[in-house]
Amino acid sequence: MTQPIKNPKTNVPQTPAMNDRDFVNDCLMTEKYLTIAYATASHEMSHDALHQEVVTLYQETEECQRNLYNLMFRKGWYSVEAEDQQKLQQAYQKFSQYAATQFPHGGNIQ
Repeated sequence: MTQPIKNPKTNVPQTPAMNDRDFVNDCLMTEKYLTIAYATASHEMSHDALHQEVVTLYQETEECQRNLYNLMFRKGWYSVEAEDQQKLQQAYQKFSQYAATQFPHGGNIQ
């Protein structure tokens, strides 16, 4: 009669169970990673049909990411803070001046 081989005991720390917010947040982070990966891949594609397929995947993933963000926002699981209007105006002016001096066509895309 053969003796079963048992795995050695390991010290695995107890972790709290994931809740709905944790699962949705994990999905959101995955979708964010995928959109970045698809965008990078599409920039490197030379084959037109493959490029178009990756762009389609990117768009679908981006939409899924946005839907997850909206869900988390509605549930109060993802909060944002409003910025001071004066700070926004200052940042706009700063980058508008930068674009006017650093980019062709004064920063205007034609």
